[in-house]
Amino acid sequence: MTLREEQVVASVGRISVTELRLWQAQGWVAPRQDDKGPVFDALDVARIRLVCELREDLEIDEETIPVLLSMVDQIHGLRRSLKCLAQAVDEQPDAVRKAVLTSFRSRLTSQA
Repeated sequence: MTLREEQVVASVGRISVTELRLWQAQGWVAPRQDDKGPVFDALDVARIRLVCELREDLEIDEETIPVLLSMVDQIHGLRRSLKCLAQAVDEQPDAVRKAVLTSFRSRLTSQA
């Protein structure tokens, strides 16, 4: 799914084109650009909906939005890294996987 600004505004229904452009300028959303302008994918639209919820439903002030978005980005980055690590561990011999799992569980319980 890819959408243009007007399509995003119609789809989300809680934002104007002007506001969407401001959010792009502020770096809150960073759609791909082509020769006709910004192109939004499903992840961009989800982020826009999140910003709408933060601002309107939760009444988060504009100074706090970038901090929250940065935290969300960090969480997603950590999830990607953990997924890659899990895949790398899965590719190891059974004895290595068991040793890693044992060590991991031991560290989790010692930090609790």
